[in-house]
Amino acid sequence: MVNLFQVGVGSGGMTVLDIVSRDPRLTHVTIVDADYYLHHNVLRHLFPIADVDGRKANLAGQWLQDRRPDLKARIIVSRLEDDATRQMIEASIAECDIAICAADNEPTKYYFDALMRQHKKPWTLGEVLAGGIGGFVHWFIPHGPCYGCVASHLRRSVTIDTGKAPDYSAPAGPVAETTIPASRASISVIASLHAQITLQLLDNGAAYDPGFTSMLYTLEKVPSVFEEAYRTHRFRIPRSPECLVCRDVPTAGEDLDRALNDALDRLKPL
Repeated sequence: MVNLFQVGVGSGGMTVLDIVSRDPRLTHVTIVDADYYLHHNVLRHLFPIADVDGRKANLAGQWLQDRRPDLKARIIVSRLEDDATRQMIEASIAECDIAICAADNEPTKYYFDALMRQHKKPWTLGEVLAGGIGGFVHWFIPHGPCYGCVASHLRRSVTIDTGKAPDYSAPAGPVAETTIPASRASISVIASLHAQITLQLLDNGAAYDPGFTSMLYTLEKVPSVFEEAYRTHRFRIPRSPECLVCRDVPTAGEDLDRALNDALDRLKPL
């Protein structure tokens, strides 16, 4: 019996959830997402066009019900950071065995990391690079390096100039998209690797060690960025005693929010 907690069921998150949920050991899932499924999501998502304007979390719950009617799903239509659902979210995390982060914004990733460390839960994260030229998959365990340790290390070690990421939250907004959105194929590749690492972490628990903390997988050859396509780069990243995030972040409530905001502000120049 496995209890999964997941934030984010966009195009990548839903692909990860679809794969992981087919493991018969999975019996309980909590899904957290506040977004709507909109027309510009259709080409990259699993949901049909008939579901446009529905909440992604509710649609994900129905998707699971259609394929795994035995699976118990808790749907939380909310942002991870919302005060109104804080207690429900923390209770779900306390009950889970493993967690998946498929959020596409940095503050949520840091907040997710802090909650996982507070409750001592293992978790995984997948990130598709703008334009679908490749992506990262990371895995985390209690007392190991936090997302801040990993993000700081990768900022120093890897230079990926992909321009401004598309803003899918406001497709008709005043800021024009400056990159080509990732294709469904690119999203599926990185999401599948994310699902595989999640299942292997679940299989092996504290003994899990694939030889890396973070893996970068290239999908395209891009001049001055990636020398070749379909190449794997592995990074073994230790916990940093100088990390601006995990060295001094409290564990809950408003103090946690304030500390994370301070840490993010200090990380901006990196």
